Amino acid sequence: QVQLVESGGGLVQPGGSLVLSCAASGSIFSIHSMAWYRQALGKQRELVATISGGTTNYKDSVEGRFTISIDNAKNTVYLQMNSLKPEDTAAYFCNAMVYISRSNIRYSYWGQGTQVTVSS
Repeated sequence: QVQLVESGGGLVQPGGSLVLSCAASGSIFSIHSMAWYRQALGKQRELVATISGGTTNYKDSVEGRFTISIDNAKNTVYLQMNSLKPEDTAAYFCNAMVYISRSNIRYSYWGQGTQVTVSS
């Protein structure tokens, strides 16, 4: 079993910054990719940023403001969020695509979510 534990959410004023972290632990052989999703109240979950093998991708609306990074030694992914806007308010979820053995089968795991609220 694999567990993802997120931290770093909170209340921040518009224009402020937050850093989210997500630590993966358990039966991990290797990590294929990690990602951050978010879900605003009453809306569908959407992909915010991904990182795999050093390659990153971002949702258009966060490009240039958010940075995803990974510490492979700690199996931890980070999301640096700058210039936050009220529309960034959402529950943020970490996702990991993990190999639990030498097979080519990847498994998807989710964190419990952390709330980010951008408001004055």
